[in-house]
Amino acid sequence: MNKSKSNKKELSLEQREELLRTLKVRFEKNMNLHKDLKWANVEAKLEANTEKLWSLYEMEATGGEPDVVGHDKKTGEYIFYDCSAESPKGRRSVCYDIEALESRKEHKPKNNAIDMAAAMGIKILTEEQYRELQELGDFDTKTSSWVQTPTNIRELGGAFFCDRRYDHVFLYHNGAESYYAARGFRGSLRV
Repeated sequence: MNKSKSNKKELSLEQREELLRTLKVRFEKNMNLHKDLKWANVEAKLEANTEKLWSLYEMEATGGEPDVVGHDKKTGEYIFYDCSAESPKGRRSVCYDIEALESRKEHKPKNNAIDMAAAMGIKILTEEQYRELQELGDFDTKTSSWVQTPTNIRELGGAFFCDRRYDHVFLYHNGAESYYAARGFRGSLRV
């Protein structure tokens, strides 16, 4: 990806067109995620916010399968979440944040969830957002996903993650420095 002098992350015309086609097909296939919304309105918003397209491209490239899950009537923004069945493959085996990564003495993961999300221009789902996503389908039945952790928990060395097992959504805790092949993170983006 090319960066211009203003440090904007931009897609080529081909990448943009391919991404919009992919998002449109997914949008139309999953109307249960966004009842009463029209693709033409979403597409117009995306075309007017091309820097957000770069973030959606990153979500897609790492296996997130982003899709619209809501519309904020106050701000006019469309809300995208990673809607892949399992935690995105390109974002697994990461600890929670940079402090956790730096605290590991050996067998360090390659990255951490908080910094990866920031670099992609997205936010990690909160527990509330994660539970909202789970109302739309069955996600993370074999994997798990880090979720935003309250500061007081994080200061004590812990971090939260969620998954779906036994037809129930669970919130767990772990040391923030832990990482597993089946744990990644899901993100959100407002456009």
